[in-house]
Amino acid sequence: MTTDGSRSRTRRDVLKASGVLAATGLLAGCSGGSSEGTTGAGATESATGTEAAAASATESASETEEGTEEAASGESYSVSMPPVGTVEFDGVPETWVANNGSWADMGVALGQDPPKGVWLPSRYHTHYYDGIPDVSVDKSGMTALYSDGVSKEVFYELGGDVHVIDPNFLLNRFKGWEQADVDEISNQVAPFFGNSIFSTGYGWHESYPYLSLYEAFEKLSQVFRERERYEAFASLHEQFQSNVSNVVPSSESERPAVAILWPQPVDNPETFSPYLIGEGTSFKQWRDLQVRDALAETDVKDFHESRGEIDYETLLEVDPDVLLLRGNESKTAEEFQNTVVEYMKNQSVASQLSAVQSGDVYRGGPLYQGPITNLVVTERAAKDLYGAEGQLFDRQRVSDIVNGDF
Repeated sequence: MTTDGSRSRTRRDVLKASGVLAATGLLAGCSGGSSEGTTGAGATESATGTEAAAASATESASETEEGTEEAASGESYSVSMPPVGTVEFDGVPETWVANNGSWADMGVALGQDPPKGVWLPSRYHTHYYDGIPDVSVDKSGMTALYSDGVSKEVFYELGGDVHVIDPNFLLNRFKGWEQADVDEISNQVAPFFGNSIFSTGYGWHESYPYLSLYEAFEKLSQVFRERERYEAFASLHEQFQSNVSNVVPSSESERPAVAILWPQPVDNPETFSPYLIGEGTSFKQWRDLQVRDALAETDVKDFHESRGEIDYETLLEVDPDVLLLRGNESKTAEEFQNTVVEYMKNQSVASQLSAVQSGDVYRGGPLYQGPITNLVVTERAAKDLYGAEGQLFDRQRVSDIVNGDF
């Protein structure tokens, strides 16, 4: 299925929000901080403290499948997820807006047209689909939600049937949005339905649960009423996890100590934003590959906690077995070696690093990954770190699921 966002819209205002989104003001969050820029992750990602709706989040997290059953065709149905609570749908969304590539990839996996807009289209890496038959996404017309802030007008212009965005992300990432703005878009355009799953480093998220990749994927499958596609992917993923486990050395001492870093600047790095491996979905492949976190064994603070950077001298003191550099997902492996790695080989201190000398410097994976992306980048990482051979997942099976052959 080639998805280019060309599906025409056939109805308007078919969705409505209920529960905590119905102008109750119970969502956690307040305005404040600065936005993330369009380049490195070292761009400011300030978040302020909030008064959270713990009771609402707890209620949402405890919703059972009975509370989110899909109604027969043409009838309303509801889906619950923290922090948005229960959202009622009068029909399956046809057009949608996503926070990032994690959710966009989930939608594609569920056979949907791609979202009309995401936070930063440059970080939705659609080239991951290139090796999968009959699956592609043209994002040339995809709108960037962020541009020196996020305007409410862009939501009106896009006119999505659902906004797959954690509203707390809007309320806490930069100055400009307040609860009244969330309520306005929810009521005048379409509801919000999202949870910030890619990182566990935000203090404002502490009041409600994070979801794993497949927990979030299941929730979105309920929104699009694509339970069978989700179950097919879950089964594929289970087999994939078994294949990955067979690649990982049984002895912990045989697994590399890695450092995940965002280089500054990306092509000719002189400093690095350090990322300690956490529970967010952006680290899923590294958890599944059971690598050791070299930075976790030092006094280096996670970027989300400190907003700090480290230099080559500090990195040399740690001297990880493997360097995993983010912000390079638009490059091929060859381009990465010819630019970033070549620069490090010729830098006086960087050239002393064990990883540089051994050739164990690799692309560190995306910030955002959904079910398809995760298969691709995990297999790539297994080959980089453990020399895995062949394919760890069936590309044709992925294509079949996306295109409706369960």
